[in-house]
Amino acid sequence: MRAAAVGEIPSESGESGAMFPLEKGPKSLSASADDLPDPGSLDEIDAQECWSLLATVPVGRVAVIVGPYPLVFPVNFALDGQAILYRTGTGTKVYSVHRSNVTFEVDQIDPVHRTGWSVMVKGVAQELQRERSQQTIARAERDGAKPWAPGTRDHFIRIVADQITGRRIRPGDLPPATDPRGYL
Repeated sequence: MRAAAVGEIPSESGESGAMFPLEKGPKSLSASADDLPDPGSLDEIDAQECWSLLATVPVGRVAVIVGPYPLVFPVNFALDGQAILYRTGTGTKVYSVHRSNVTFEVDQIDPVHRTGWSVMVKGVAQELQRERSQQTIARAERDGAKPWAPGTRDHFIRIVADQITGRRIRPGDLPPATDPRGYL
């Protein structure tokens, strides 16, 4: 007596029976790429579009190194060409940025559609001297670098970009919001 081959159904006597047919159509074992759900993608955003996206949001996050730890602070900001300007009070953000490398990030997320984008700028931060940079500071205040937080914020910081990168999540096919079969 031999064992049944793949696709054969053994008979009660132990002998192999007829082959069962493979189903055809939507439940076929060989699905084409067109039948598979779209998984979405994580796409790179070019530098020009990154700068355009930066201009669409009023708040970003500046990351600085303080001792052994990176710290991240939300700030209102404005663009001045390919530089980012923000105001801050005396404290950690001023003490930690003097001609140091920083990272600045903005994003926009849509949790309902599972999509969004993020832009990251790496650069060098420096404090502007009010008496030397009056026009730049006036432009930055006009364009949005006015803090929402209360208190004295008389230090102006400029981040000169060395690199800008961005990513966009393009959602794939989403599962149905509810199971059409109801509760099991």
